[in-house]
Amino acid sequence: MGSLFRKMNASALLVGAIFLAACACAQEAAEAPVDPMAEMKDMMSSHKVMLDTLWVMITGMLVFWMNAGFGLVESGFCRSKNTVNILSKNFIVFAVSVLAFWVVGFGIMFADGNSLLGTQGFFLSGADNSPATGDDYQGVFASLNWTGVPLLAKFFFQLVFAGTAATIVSGAVAERIIYQTFIVFSFILVAFLYPITGHWIWGGGWLAGRGFLDFAGSTVVHSVGGWAALAGVIILGPRAGKYKADGGIQPIPGHNMTSAFLGCMILWLGWYGFNPGSTMAADPAAITLVAGTTTIAAATGLISGTLTIWLYSGKPDLGMAVNGCLAGLVAITAPCAFVGLGSAAIIGIVAGILVVFGVLFFDKIKCDDPVGALSVHLLNGIWGTLALGLFGTKESLADAGLGAGGHGLLLGGGASQLIAQIIGIAAVGVFTFVISLIVWVIIKGLMGLRVTPEEEMLGLDITEMGMEAYPGDSVRGGLLHD
Repeated sequence: MGSLFRKMNASALLVGAIFLAACACAQEAAEAPVDPMAEMKDMMSSHKVMLDTLWVMITGMLVFWMNAGFGLVESGFCRSKNTVNILSKNFIVFAVSVLAFWVVGFGIMFADGNSLLGTQGFFLSGADNSPATGDDYQGVFASLNWTGVPLLAKFFFQLVFAGTAATIVSGAVAERIIYQTFIVFSFILVAFLYPITGHWIWGGGWLAGRGFLDFAGSTVVHSVGGWAALAGVIILGPRAGKYKADGGIQPIPGHNMTSAFLGCMILWLGWYGFNPGSTMAADPAAITLVAGTTTIAAATGLISGTLTIWLYSGKPDLGMAVNGCLAGLVAITAPCAFVGLGSAAIIGIVAGILVVFGVLFFDKIKCDDPVGALSVHLLNGIWGTLALGLFGTKESLADAGLGAGGHGLLLGGGASQLIAQIIGIAAVGVFTFVISLIVWVIIKGLMGLRVTPEEEMLGLDITEMGMEAYPGDSVRGGLLHD
């Protein structure tokens, strides 16, 4: 009987405890009702991260597709006997860039360190303020905390930019460089040279501290690729037969303008990932402004490049029209988020004129660039970076909370932003050009740099790659062009 009472008491105590716990929960719920606004904010924040991530990944894929455009433009502007070699370089350079940027480049460029370079985050080690860690967690990539997309999305988007810088070099050194040599230089460029200057500007380094601005990479990507290419062209020397003994220039026409045209159109499309994607957020106002300025500059660059060569030579050269379009795109890349449509038109017009006379200038000083990469990417990367200091609007620079002065010189502001731009151009140019020269010389001494005269005459498709793009045409076409 006593055992029965003890069991009844235990049961009563258990039921009572459950009842009291339920009452406590009810009271707590009554005291702290669910805030529908807080729930709405959490849901909106989650949706924003999802949309931003989708935007960054899609635009990154557009930039990746630019590799196809570069391959078509470069091979079209060169002789048929070197087509496979050029396409293969543009193919493998992205794979090399992936490894170089993953292993060390991304860490140097964006990880915490000092004003010169990042010192951690190699192999993507260390987190950032991704949605999984929360906005208050800084991680090791503080320079990218301004965008809330996951770390791998940030890495992918920045990776395709790094690959673009290496691809720029390919066209300038085409038709005479040893295949393995180009691969080695590309790895060094993406692993070290590109990310060091990139850290100065986009990684929170010393140029960013001085107010230097480059929204999508006129200097960070295009000028860096151009300076590295210029160093390579100087060390490599011109193609056989390009310059006559009396100092005259022997034109070496490209073999496929259909390819060049299609490549240009792919690149123009890819630039809508390059520039609007650099918002790294699905911001309707920012995206549409950048897309608008990008389109206007490309169009005016194409038209002014066509008119300039037409007036100069009497013919509306399609090759110059292609490079005029690309020049306008390169020039607008730095200021695309900070200028209006009218300024974008002027920037494109100047770019189209500059690319024509740039090609003529480099030929005059016997700097052989088969595709005009130096004029498109180097000269117009510089011009576009300067244009930001000339045409930047007060409103856009103020909204960005960036820059040295917040005003473009030609729009009523002072020269402080322009001065910051000039300092950045000079610093990046001197560093990249000098170090690239040193790297090219070292590689030349260790592995060789240039194919033999016989290999150059026969074409790199047969001698370097062991296959022909157009079987039966390569040797005959090469001999005719030579």
